[in-house]
Amino acid sequence: MTSVSRRDLLAGGALGAAVSFLPWSGDDADAATPAHGRSRAEVVVVGAGFAGISAARHLNAQGIDVLVLEARDRVGGRTLNHAIDSRHIVEVGGQWLGPDKNLPDRGLSDPADYPTDDAVTGQSYIWALAKSVGVTRYPTYNTGRYVDYRNGSVATYSGRIPTDTPTGAVEAGEAILAIDSRCATVPLDAPWRAPHAAEWDGMTVQSWMDHGDSFTGQPFAGLVTRDGRQLVELAIESVFSAEPRDVSMLHALFYTHAAGSFGSLVNTNNGAQMYRLHGGSQLIAIRAAKTLGDRVRLSSPVREIEQTARGVVVHGKGFEVHARRVIVAIPPTLAGRIDYRPLLPALRDQLTQRMPMGTVIKVQCVYDEPFWRADGLAGQATSDTGPVKITFDNSPPDATAHHGPGVLMGFIEASDGRKALSMSRDERRRGVIDSFVRYYGPKARRPSAYIEKSWAAEEWTRGCYAGYFGPGGWMDFGTALREPVGRIHWAGTETATVWTGYMDGAVRSGERAANEVRRALRR
Repeated sequence: MTSVSRRDLLAGGALGAAVSFLPWSGDDADAATPAHGRSRAEVVVVGAGFAGISAARHLNAQGIDVLVLEARDRVGGRTLNHAIDSRHIVEVGGQWLGPDKNLPDRGLSDPADYPTDDAVTGQSYIWALAKSVGVTRYPTYNTGRYVDYRNGSVATYSGRIPTDTPTGAVEAGEAILAIDSRCATVPLDAPWRAPHAAEWDGMTVQSWMDHGDSFTGQPFAGLVTRDGRQLVELAIESVFSAEPRDVSMLHALFYTHAAGSFGSLVNTNNGAQMYRLHGGSQLIAIRAAKTLGDRVRLSSPVREIEQTARGVVVHGKGFEVHARRVIVAIPPTLAGRIDYRPLLPALRDQLTQRMPMGTVIKVQCVYDEPFWRADGLAGQATSDTGPVKITFDNSPPDATAHHGPGVLMGFIEASDGRKALSMSRDERRRGVIDSFVRYYGPKARRPSAYIEKSWAAEEWTRGCYAGYFGPGGWMDFGTALREPVGRIHWAGTETATVWTGYMDGAVRSGERAANEVRRALRR
C-alpha cells in the first residue's frame, strides 16, 4: 500500500547571483539574433524548452547539424526565473524536481549510471541534465506544522493525519489507493490498451469520484463525505490545474502510472516537490542552450512547416530553413496552430483540438522575513476556499526565521484560475493576500512585493502545467500523439511515457524524438 499523508495528498506541481534571463551574453550575444533569410540544417527543432534543448543537444552530440527556433525571446519554455532583489530569484513557472530513484539523498553520480527504462519513480533524466550543466539542488522547506483551512476555521497539524477532518482524510486516502491499484494496469506506451480503457476513458475523474467503477475484484463505489470529496478534488486540481470534471479517468490513471504513484505526484518528501534548484530551474535550460551557441535562435516563431519530396522547409516571418527532418517540441495545442503543407492527417489535427492546457496563475508575496517559520509553520497550507487553496514557503535557501527575504507562494488553479483571468491584477492581488492572511495571520497583510504569472496569458504557452485529455481522447486519438508524420517528429512533456507533464518527461521526450530522427537519417 502507498502511504500518503494529508499534507502530501494536497501538496501538488534560490540562492545565487542574479542570472541572465537570456541564454548567453558577451561574445555569444549574436546567438540571440532572430532567424533571418534562407538557411540550411540537417534537423530543425521547434521550441527551446527542455524538450527542444534536450533533442538538439542529443543530435549535436551525434554530429548532426541542428538549428533550434524559439518563438520567445528566452529559452526554458514553462520555466522562468524572476529576480526579487540583486541576489535572489524565485521561479514563476515550473520549479520543483523529485528525487532520483537510485540516488534519493546522496547527490548525483555520472549520467551513465542512470537507468534508462525503469526509473518510473525517479527523475533521472532531468537530474543528469542538471549535473551536466552544474546546477545543484536544495530541499524544499518542509519544517514545522501545516495549516488546513476548512469550513471557515484554521487548524494546524503535524504527522500523517490531520486533526480537523480525519474521516475525510481516510476516505480520500482510500480513493488514492484505488487510483494507484488501477493505474498499474495502464500501459505507459499505449493507455488505450488497458483492460478497462473504454470504461475509464468514457468517464471523467469526477464521474469516478461520484459513482466509482466496475473494476473486477477491487470495487470502488465513490466518495461519500464532503471533506473526502473536497480533498481529492483539490489534489486533482493541484496536479492538472483543471477540474475533475475536465479530465478523463484514463488520462489520470496514465499520468499517475507515469510518475509511479499518486503519492509521487503530490508528495514533498520523496515526491515531485522534493527539491528546488540553486539559481532557479530555468538556469538548467539557460546553460544547456548556451552549449549550442548560435544553433539556437530566439524571437523566431515558426508559422508553417512544408514537407517536400526531399525534406522540410520551416517558415517564419523573414526566414525559411531547409532541413531533412523537423522536431516540433511544443505542446500539442500550440503545434496545432502551425500551418502544415500538406495538411496533417485528420487524426493528428483533431488530437491537437482535444488536449487543452490547464489553467494556473502562480502568485507570490515577498516579505522582509519568513515570519511563519518563527510561528512554527512550514508555509504549506491547504484550503477549501479560494482563490489560493495551496501554498508553499518559496523563500531563498539562505532565509531563516528572522532573516529574509521570505516568500509565500500559492496557485490559483482550475475554475478559480479561470475566474481570475477576468479579474484585474489588483483584484487578484487582494484575493491572494486575503488568502495568505486567512492562513498565516495579519503579518501576511503587507508584502513588500507581489508577483504573479498567468501562463494562460503567455502567448507561446497558453496554459500550464500541461495538456490533458478529456473523455474519449486516449481511446480515439492517442495513437497520433507520438507517431511521426512523414518527416515531422513530436516532442514535449505531453508525449512522454515517464514523468509526463514534468521537466523530466520533457527531457525524455526530446531524447526519444532525437533518436527517432537519428535512425531516420541513417536510412
